[in-house]
Formats: sequence, structure tokens, C-alpha cells
Amino acid sequence: MKQITSVQNPFIKSLVLLQEKSKARKQSGTFLIEGQREIELAQKGGYEIETILFLPEISSEVQAKKISRSAELIEISKEVYQKLAYRDTTEGILAIAKSKNLSLAALNLGENPLILVAEAPEKPGNIGAILRTADAANLDAVIIANPKSDMFNPNIVRSSVGCLFTNNIATGTTEEIIAFLKDKNISIYCATLQNSTGYHTQNYTTPTALVVGTEATGLTQEWRDNATQNIIIPMQGAIDSMNVSVAAAILIFEAKRQRGF
Repeated sequence: MKQITSVQNPFIKSLVLLQEKSKARKQSGTFLIEGQREIELAQKGGYEIETILFLPEISSEVQAKKISRSAELIEISKEVYQKLAYRDTTEGILAIAKSKNLSLAALNLGENPLILVAEAPEKPGNIGAILRTADAANLDAVIIANPKSDMFNPNIVRSSVGCLFTNNIATGTTEEIIAFLKDKNISIYCATLQNSTGYHTQNYTTPTALVVGTEATGLTQEWRDNATQNIIIPMQGAIDSMNVSVAAAILIFEAKRQRGF
């Protein structure tokens, strides 16, 4: 079994690039996962694990083999682990996984889907929180419009606590997604201040896409123009917006309530 003890090792340097650079992830078609729970969820979600790196002081070869019998195992030093890991509580395990096709064409939907669309979310933490809510509600899909980063950004993997792998996810441009939804006769409900009605007055029991925008600028005009109905969450305080992941959760669970959970 291979052992790597130096942070100057060319392979370890390539993994650091994989963590830091979207270009490196896209070119290699791989990304890094940190933590046993996250790796196991990735496997359940159909992601192929190529390599497992483990720190023997925390995790054993036997434990690493239990996670994946087909992946290459590499024993690493504490120095290397600390170079690659963001957290101390990840069981001394990291993995290299193959990226998935997140195109709209690869999205499989049932007969009466409930979908969340988030346009240009700016913070990986918000995306992670949205994915955690989507997992809790067992949504049919989450679609990211005009993404600011690739979905395999380590900050998204980490903040979603593995829910990146448990959700049905696609990305695309606003124009592509609107065309996709209309082609499948999915109603579009856009959360926006302009020309809106209360979110709780609408019927989400038929094929539905709930669309949220950024906290700073909201949704683009293209979404508002193509909405089946623009909706609003009534605000009673001094400000007129809330965190996008919180707004998404309110809309999602109202739709789930109407559908009888």
C-alpha cells in the first residue's frame, strides 16, 4: 500500500489544487470529499470513489476498506492530513471522487415533481443550507441557475454535510431552465417583491418549481416575466428580505404541507 508523508509530494499538491481551483476540478473530473459520513453518502448517491486517503492515528486500513473495497488506499501522515483537511472531526478519512453530470438533460423527474430553483446563489454556505433543507423535504430536484461556482466546491460539500450527494441536482442558465420547466409543464412560482401575491394563497400540489434569488438583488426580470405567479413571504419587520435558504425552507414546507408531506 502506498504511503505519503510529505506535503511537497506532487500528488498531494494536485489535491490541494483540487480543493482550491474550480478549473482543476473540471479538468480532472474529480473532487475531494472530507469525512466518513460524507463519503458514505456520496457512494449511496452513485458517486464513484477512486482513492481513499487515511491517517492511521485516527482511522485504520480496515476502516478505510470498509468504506470502499474497490478504491485505492493511501496512508498519509498527520502533516499531509492537516494540509488537506478543513476540519479535525472527519475521522481521518478523505476521498477522491469522480464528478457527476449535472446537466438538465441528466435530470430524472417523476410525474408530479416539486423542484427548488436558486438563481445565482453567492455563498457556498447558503447553497449547503438549501441542499440540507431539500434533503429534509425529500425534494424531487434542486436546480442552480447561473452558478457562481461549480457544485463540487469543497465549501459546498462541507456546508451541505453530504446533502450534495443525497439530492437530485442540475445546473444551467436561467434561459435554459425556464425552457426546461415550460417544456415539462411545470408551474413556476417566483419569490419576488414585484407584482406578487402571498405565497400561502397558491396551489403547489401540481408539478411545481419554487424559484428564489439572491438576498441583494432578488430574481432577474426574466424569471419574473416567465412566472406562473410571483409570490411573496409577508415581512412584518423593518427589512424587506431574509436569508435565501430560510425563504426557500418556508416555501418548500408550505408546498410539502399542501401535498400531505
